[in-house]
Amino acid sequence: MTDPLAPLLDLPGVRDAADRARDALAEVHRHKANRRGWPATAAEAAVRAARASAVIEGSSTAVADDGTAPPILAGALRVAQALDGDALTGTVGTWRRAPLQALARLHLLAAADLVDDQDQLGRPRAGDDVAQRLSILADLVTGGTRAPAPVVAAIVHGELVSLRPFGTADGVVARAASRLVAVASGLDPHNLGVPEESWAKRLAAYRTGVEGFADGTERGVGSWVLLCCGSFEAGAAEATTIAENAQPA
Repeated sequence: MTDPLAPLLDLPGVRDAADRARDALAEVHRHKANRRGWPATAAEAAVRAARASAVIEGSSTAVADDGTAPPILAGALRVAQALDGDALTGTVGTWRRAPLQALARLHLLAAADLVDDQDQLGRPRAGDDVAQRLSILADLVTGGTRAPAPVVAAIVHGELVSLRPFGTADGVVARAASRLVAVASGLDPHNLGVPEESWAKRLAAYRTGVEGFADGTERGVGSWVLLCCGSFEAGAAEATTIAENAQPA
């Protein structure tokens, strides 16, 4: 069978960018603070990722005195909990065998405070070939490609954020799915990276990248993949900062 992502590897800079992302994340996993203390640094990374993901969606990150968070942030934090600690093992297991089920669960967590009809949670919307495109995506992440993990994560992220399969909280779900690709593939097995920080800081570039991916042109998709690979690399730098701060004085 032809690998649908193979042509992307021939685009200028893609292989090198994927290699840099992989090497940067491997290096942070070797950091002294992460040899045994990775659960603590991963927990901090999860919170930072959630806050940045909410910012990308236009949410405030201010929490009320009573501990109530804005709806988008609250959903992003619930998603972060599903990708942290003991819960991560179960979430990754579901992703590997039934990725559409994992996406439905992520949407339920992300959008619980955003919809009036709770029956909508976890259910892809009708039309626009949503079901077919999700099925293709599921095939891709369950063995349908041998492309490097950063490239696969970029495609999963781009497809979900542009397709908007649920109609609410799709960006939060898309970025969480990107993290799942990174964990399940071994690119970032302890979920230490924080690429969301880079996307949030470069919001105009992020939105332009999504538009380019949605256009489906070689240039647009290639630029998106490069942006995502660069964000994985930047996310590893953020993870290094977390690890450095976690080390005893």
